[in-house]
Amino acid sequence: MNLLSAAAKVSSLTMLSRITGLLRETLIARSFGASEWTDAFNVAFRLPNLLRRLFAEGAFSQAFVPILGEISTNEDQNKAKVLINAVATLLFWALLLTVLLGVIGAPLLILVIATGFSGGPAYEASVVMTRIMFPYIGLISMVSLSAGILNTYHRFAIPAFTPVLLNLALIGSAIFLAPHLEQPIYALSIGVFLGGVLQLIIQVPALSRLGLLPRIGLLPRAIKAAINNPDARRVMKLMGPAVFAVSVAQISLIINTNIASRLQAGSVSWLSYADRLMEFPTALLGVALGTVLLPSLSKANAKNDLVHAGELLIWGLQLTFLLAAPSAIALFVFGEPLAAVLYHYGKFNALDVLMTQRALAAYGVGLIGLILVKILAPGFYSRQDIRTPVKIGLFVLVATQLANLIFVPWLGHAGLALSVGTGACLNAALLWVGLHKRGALPSAAWAKYLGQLFLALIPFAGVLFYAANAHNWIALQAKPWTRIGLLALWLTVAALIYFSALALVGIRWQKFLRHAK
Repeated sequence: MNLLSAAAKVSSLTMLSRITGLLRETLIARSFGASEWTDAFNVAFRLPNLLRRLFAEGAFSQAFVPILGEISTNEDQNKAKVLINAVATLLFWALLLTVLLGVIGAPLLILVIATGFSGGPAYEASVVMTRIMFPYIGLISMVSLSAGILNTYHRFAIPAFTPVLLNLALIGSAIFLAPHLEQPIYALSIGVFLGGVLQLIIQVPALSRLGLLPRIGLLPRAIKAAINNPDARRVMKLMGPAVFAVSVAQISLIINTNIASRLQAGSVSWLSYADRLMEFPTALLGVALGTVLLPSLSKANAKNDLVHAGELLIWGLQLTFLLAAPSAIALFVFGEPLAAVLYHYGKFNALDVLMTQRALAAYGVGLIGLILVKILAPGFYSRQDIRTPVKIGLFVLVATQLANLIFVPWLGHAGLALSVGTGACLNAALLWVGLHKRGALPSAAWAKYLGQLFLALIPFAGVLFYAANAHNWIALQAKPWTRIGLLALWLTVAALIYFSALALVGIRWQKFLRHAK
């Protein structure tokens, strides 16, 4: 299997997901703006969305895929089927209980997530929408199990396409359902639930073709057998720490939502709109590469081929720097044009653009760290090492909240984004050092490589800085197609200059093709 080809396929489908996601956010921004009602939806969606991100970005797979890969590599398929059925059974019953508790305890959850919403219509709306959307947690968790199975057997397309269905469900609900409801914002929560149903249904044919469709045990005997399955116990033992270790940034977002709910009205929404743009490169690069690397790393470690595992990590890290660095610069210096083109319509005004741009610049500082974590974490979990990432995650979570004490009084809502980004950079640095000390990350000529990248990034950054200041992107609201055309033109020019500069400084794509095996 060619890893670069597989990553390109996953990235292309993820691109489709992000494009539909941006269309979704643009439609929501145009229809609802940034108000107490959008804040209410974003608060209610924060916990289901956290689970969506964790599972979509491989947190469950970090625990499940290494063990399933080990069994499928070294043992027979029947044992793999037994593991799949056992994990599906345990997950189903745990999720059923979680969803019931979440629906019943929605008022308390909202008070915890957004204490600034105590009482009032925004609080009541958040409670209602939380109850509608909480079952999505169960649906997306089962989708994650299915994706882990398919990814282990190198069937990457369906899991990568799945998020598109959530976006389409939300777009359809906003267009066709919202006008018919007394409170239109409720249509978005209904769209989330319907999207989860569609995401689960699409997994069934692909799993059936592999003969690996999970069978959920409903009788006490089957549940007991699942609990006693030693391989399922290994997965469950790894799953909690794996979820926590790769979700530090997302847990920080939950805490930050609480803080943002106490700031200026619209702060939660500004962060949400910026977060959607930040997700674009994170998913295209970090998630795509992490998805295709984990099965190969797991199988290499199962065979005790540590040299190949190390080569895979170096390949992924170098490719990440190559593509993540320009993305970070774009968020930092080109945030206003991006926010204006995507969101500056209808009720989304010039102030909203400015505030979203500030959050984007803050996210840009830590974007490389956010993406690197997606590459480095599989290096530990493919080796079934759960302790190191958990220790690092706990330390980083505390450090991130301490950073809020410095950044929020100074930068407001943008300070919350900056604390997440700097925390992710710290997380990535500690994971990197940990892998290197364990001999899992061999030495490479990083000084030369990063120096070459720096030289190539100078003209790229210069072009985007000029473009951001050469036009009045806010005033161009009256000419939306002109504004879209200018954005596309400048991004294309900047990309061409960057890749030309890469060739001039001696970085060749053939290097990544040669090592992508």
